Amino acid sequence: MKNKFIAIIGLLIVPAILFASGEQEGSAQAAKYLAMTGRETDFVPRIFNFLIFAGILYYLLADKLKSFLVGRQEGIANQLKDIEDRLQLAKKQQKDAQALVKDSDKKAKEIIADAKKEALFLSDKIMQNNVQELSFLDKQLEEKMELESRKSARETINEVLSENITNDDIAISEGKIVSMVSNKVVA
Repeated sequence: MKNKFIAIIGLLIVPAILFASGEQEGSAQAAKYLAMTGRETDFVPRIFNFLIFAGILYYLLADKLKSFLVGRQEGIANQLKDIEDRLQLAKKQQKDAQALVKDSDKKAKEIIADAKKEALFLSDKIMQNNVQELSFLDKQLEEKMELESRKSARETINEVLSENITNDDIAISEGKIVSMVSNKVVA
């Protein structure tokens, strides 16, 4: 389309340049022409030829020029509409992103608050478990100490008895042995 436009402009300009450059050389020919035709000027036929040429150009190029201009106008309108749609989409995405950022901030604060609460709860639970375990260990220690003191008392008693008392020192009658054995059997 652009090449045709350049060709048409060239067809209009080249004859004008040629006509303008031949004025001095063509003056003798112009005088002959005027003498032959009897006209001093050919202005009217030239205007008529130009109007015919312009009409033919209009007939050949008007629809194409109109369609080109309409197509160009529609193309620009479509581009503007596309740009406007993209702008609206970008604004919507920006608003959505800002809303997501606000939601994320809220969630982050909630998560931090929940984590602090959970940390306090866990530390309290660990503290309670440690206190219970310490009291259990204290009870165990007391029981073990009591058991050890009984054991040491038994050992001490056994040592004292075994060193000081012999079988000869104890006189047990046969009746007493029978009653001890029968008590053991019954129990």
